[in-house]
Amino acid sequence: MAKAPAGTLYRGREGMWSWVAHRVTGVLVFFFLFAHVLDTALVRVDPDSYNDVIATYKNPVVNLMEVGLVGAVMFHAFNGIRLVLVDFWSKGPRYQRQMLWAVVGLWVVLMAGFLYPMTEHSWHVVFGSA
Repeated sequence: MAKAPAGTLYRGREGMWSWVAHRVTGVLVFFFLFAHVLDTALVRVDPDSYNDVIATYKNPVVNLMEVGLVGAVMFHAFNGIRLVLVDFWSKGPRYQRQMLWAVVGLWVVLMAGFLYPMTEHSWHVVFGSA
């Protein structure tokens, strides 16, 4: 049995994890958009049902899902820009690892900034403050 060429086997390196994360975040965003189109289309069928569906979204669990959605969209967008640079910039492949860490760093900083404002109303619901 012939051995695979060196460097082609998955070894859990950063590039492979970014590939997996890009695919997973893309699928998550797709399913959100699918659900969003369906629940928004409901307004034309039965506005009262639409209002009921939207009311079910106003809880802390869905709020955490919204945070995850923002995280997925941001990572997918930033990593997509990185992939375009890797593919179309002559120095992109040389700097792909540094650009990946820049994407992760930017994502962490922005998520840290978004976290409290996005979840502030849920803290009031959970802890009962005004």
